[in-house]
Amino acid sequence: MRLSYPADVKIIQVPCTGRVDILHLLNAIEDGADGVYVAGCLEGECHFKEGNLKARKKVEYVQRTLTELGIEPERVQMYNLSSAQGARFAEIANEMVACIRELGPSPVKKHHAA
Repeated sequence: MRLSYPADVKIIQVPCTGRVDILHLLNAIEDGADGVYVAGCLEGECHFKEGNLKARKKVEYVQRTLTELGIEPERVQMYNLSSAQGARFAEIANEMVACIRELGPSPVKKHHAA
């Protein structure tokens, strides 16, 4: 569809969001990402049955962990959409980038560079 989304969004494709691990999300933040979002199938429409539900639980766990560490939980998000919603994907990318810009650089980035 040649939709545009911000250049600072890096896409990593996985067969199912259920394959995204808590460590993947935390490592991304630790490695300097200002934010991470997971885009999965619509709830109830996962080809692998419950992969997107498992991913949501992992994202929520990471959000709680970030809160405990004093980091804004909004830096990690989960969105559900179908593969036919390309325009929505681009819209989410723009929303997420705007949210992260408002939050500012990751506090982990400051500590990581030291």
